[in-house]
Amino acid sequence: MTSNQAFLLGVDIGSGSLKSTIVRQDGTVISSASKDLTTDYPFVGWSEQNPADWYQALCETARAALHEAALENGRVASVCITAAAHTPVLLGSDDEILRPAILWTDQRSTKEVAWLNENYGERILKIGYHKANPTWTLPQLLWVRNNEPEVFEKIHKVMVAKDYLRFKLTGTWETDWIDALGTLMLNAEKKQWSEELCGYIGLPMSTLPRIVAPTEVVGSVASKAAADTGILQGTPVVAGTSDTAAEDYGVGAVNPGQGIIKLATAGNANVMTAKPHPNALLLNYYHVVPGLWYTVSATNSCASAHRWLRDQFFSAEIEKSKVEGRDAFEAMDRIAAKAGVGSDGLLFHPYLLGERTPYWDPFLRADFVGITMRHGKQHFVRALYEGIAFSLLDCIKSLSSIGAELQMAEVRIIGGGSKSKLWRQIVSDITGLEVFKTAEDDASYGAALIGGVGIGVYQSEKEAVDKCVRIVSSNHPDPGNHEKYQKLFEIYKKAQANLVEINHALHRFSED
Repeated sequence: MTSNQAFLLGVDIGSGSLKSTIVRQDGTVISSASKDLTTDYPFVGWSEQNPADWYQALCETARAALHEAALENGRVASVCITAAAHTPVLLGSDDEILRPAILWTDQRSTKEVAWLNENYGERILKIGYHKANPTWTLPQLLWVRNNEPEVFEKIHKVMVAKDYLRFKLTGTWETDWIDALGTLMLNAEKKQWSEELCGYIGLPMSTLPRIVAPTEVVGSVASKAAADTGILQGTPVVAGTSDTAAEDYGVGAVNPGQGIIKLATAGNANVMTAKPHPNALLLNYYHVVPGLWYTVSATNSCASAHRWLRDQFFSAEIEKSKVEGRDAFEAMDRIAAKAGVGSDGLLFHPYLLGERTPYWDPFLRADFVGITMRHGKQHFVRALYEGIAFSLLDCIKSLSSIGAELQMAEVRIIGGGSKSKLWRQIVSDITGLEVFKTAEDDASYGAALIGGVGIGVYQSEKEAVDKCVRIVSSNHPDPGNHEKYQKLFEIYKKAQANLVEINHALHRFSED
């Protein structure tokens, strides 16, 4: 392929797969490839991945994307990587992986979280702008110290997921300040590692990398990595950032008041702000655009709950879809469309992995409430769509309750679940918000644009968005449906509150 435009490679380590995307500098996706990743669940509440799998997936998908794009000699202008925040990769003195990476969905560190919050909760929130919970790297590493001391003593380098993959490309060791904030070991005001926070878990400061901007060029593709991936040796590699930051940026949410609703493995409701809003119920991160922040409220199970329902109860639809060469999720969508608003009184609380906003309770459990003989498959799928949308409404209300600046003026919907027109409409009807969908919305696309900014293809972060981001559709809330959902949301909330004690009792029972 020949062109006078630059081609940018963006890579994202997702919860279930790794994706490599090549984007032309006008924003057009030229090619992409993905490879599934294996997550291990060795004990209840645990979730881990092998970082070596990420590199193997990068090698395969980068070659596939380059081949599809017909780029001569693997020549792209830049490489930039994103991944979920918080996920620690621990390396020894010879850069060997010391243990599997603990994912952000992992709940094993509940005891460590309780200890941190009891002894240092106010200081952690003041310094790190967040309350400790099992999602964060700080309690995860405390769990390692308490339960695997032989591993903790060998830690020579701490990386988060995308930094390890970039390290494999360049041999350099750094992180960006957004991912650094996501470890809960950063002084948020100073953008420096906090000796006080690290001291709470006895982590040596020498194990932490230097901190850079997401758009900084930090190295180039080394010879071995070039041979492995097919990317031309010497190609500039940009620092990158967390997947959520890349997604928000990549769909053009670059001004205060713009909001994001995300229907992915987890669900998010984010709003762009001019300043941080430290609060025990919310998450605050620097934005890719300098001087901007985004505030996050999040539900743990979204598309992951959809996948769980498919895999456990829709085997016939899965097999039929394979024969027809179609997607089983599309079949579920058609089934859900047969049910009416409110799923004939069937409710779903999506707490398959506990819950974050606004409850921050790892012991909450998912449920279907109100099952009768009238309910069929269509009601269960639609109730799942509605329950996740209710959970996101819970998130949105948590944001707006803090202050006027956290109210959404415009919403862009992203994630794999947003491909469903029905689900998009349900989200719009339940929240009462018009939602806009862009042509591209995954983190690998945002990463590609960040890479372009880093090497100067774009003069600024906002110029890249102006040139590349395109809105392709929107969903308006139906007033009648919105009114019905408001009434149902009150029942959803009452049911949630009344089931907390039962959820906790079931957790204690399962531990016995």
